[in-house]
Amino acid sequence: MSSSTGTPLDQQQQDARNWFEALRTRICGAFEAIEREAGSDARFDYFAWDREGPGVTPGPLSEGGGGGGVRGVMKGRVFEKVGVNVSTVGGEFSPEFAGQINGAGEDPRFFATGISLVAHMANPHVPAVHMNTRFLVTTKRWFGGGADLNPPIPYAEDTAAFHARLRAACVPFGPDAYERYAKWAEDYFFIPHRGVARGVGGIFYDHLEADTPAAFDRHFAFTKAVGEAFLDAYPPIVRTRMATPFTDEDV
Repeated sequence: MSSSTGTPLDQQQQDARNWFEALRTRICGAFEAIEREAGSDARFDYFAWDREGPGVTPGPLSEGGGGGGVRGVMKGRVFEKVGVNVSTVGGEFSPEFAGQINGAGEDPRFFATGISLVAHMANPHVPAVHMNTRFLVTTKRWFGGGADLNPPIPYAEDTAAFHARLRAACVPFGPDAYERYAKWAEDYFFIPHRGVARGVGGIFYDHLEADTPAAFDRHFAFTKAVGEAFLDAYPPIVRTRMATPFTDEDV
C-alpha cells in the first residue's frame, strides 16, 4: 500500500516519482532554452503545494501527511503560459468515491505520483499541447497518461511528426498499441455537443496494470517512452512555427 500511513515509499513508487520529477526538470529546461532562442529571459517559477482536503494532514507522505508537489509556471515570449506540475500524494478516498476507483472498493487508501503539463502559446501557428503520465496504487497498481496536440492553425506536417514520434514510442509495446491508444485519445477528446474532436489527437492510455514486477517494468518503460517522445517531438514543432508572422485575425 501507499505511504499514507507514514511509511516510506516502496521502490516502485520512488522510482516512478524520481522519473516524473526528472522529466519535469528536462522539459522545463527545454522550454526555457526556446525562450532564450527567442531573445527572452523568461524562466519557470516554482511553487510548492501540499495536498488539502477534509482529514488531510499537511506534510510529506513519509510523515503521515497527504503529500503534495511542485507547480512550475512560465510566461514568456513564445510560451504565453505553460504549467508543469509534479505531484506525489496519498490518503484515503471517500467511501462514496472509493467504489469507483480500480482496487479501492475493499481498501480506500491510495498513492499517486505523476506529471501534468499544459502549454498555451503566444503565436497561433504554434500548437498548444497537453501531456500527463501517472502511476497509481490502491490494492492494484497501474500506469496511465498520454499526450495530445491542439493547434489553433493546424499544419499537416506538424500533426504527422507528432504522431510519428508517438507511434515509434508505441512500437516496442505491441503491433497495435499505437492504433489502440490513438483511438482512445480520439474518443476521449471528442466534444459531443460540437461533434468534433479537440485538436489533432495524440495517444491516451489507462489501467496498464503493474501488479507483478514484470508488468511494472514493462508499463513503466512504456510510460517513460511516452515522456521521451513528447520531449523529442514538441520542441522542434515550436521552433519551426514560433517566428511565423500572424495577424489579429489569426488569434
